[in-house]
Amino acid sequence: MAEQTGGSTLHIGELADKTGLSLRTIRHYDDVGLLPATSRTEGGFRLYSDADVESLLLIKQMKPLGFSLEEMAEILALIASGAGREGVGADASPNSARLGDFLEQAVQQRAKMARNLAQADDFIDMLGVRARGTAA
Repeated sequence: MAEQTGGSTLHIGELADKTGLSLRTIRHYDDVGLLPATSRTEGGFRLYSDADVESLLLIKQMKPLGFSLEEMAEILALIASGAGREGVGADASPNSARLGDFLEQAVQQRAKMARNLAQADDFIDMLGVRARGTAA
C-alpha cells in the first residue's frame, strides 16, 4: 500500500513522540486491530493520520480506567459513528445508550481510583509522621 495523499501522515516514531506512548505499544495496538496503521509506505513502514493521533490519545485516556481492548475498540467505533450527538432520552440511539453505559463504567472506575488515591495519601501522611518521629 502506498503513502496516502490529501492528508498529513506520521511515521510511527512521530506518533510515539506526539502521544508519549512507546513504539512497542503502538505496534501492539496495530497488531491486535485496535489502531491499525492508516497506510504503509512502499517499504512497509506504518503511516498514521491526524485522526489516528486523536484515537490514540483517547486510548491513552481509557487505559487507566480499566477498559479492555475490545471495549476500547467499541468506544472508538461509537465515537466515530457520531453516537451521542442526536440527543438524549427518547431521541437517543442504541449507540448513544451504549456510550452512556461506558460513561457510567468510567465514572465508577474513577470513583474507585479516587478512593484508592485517598488511601494512598493517608498512608503517605502516616509514613511522614513516623519518619519525622512525631506522634499524630
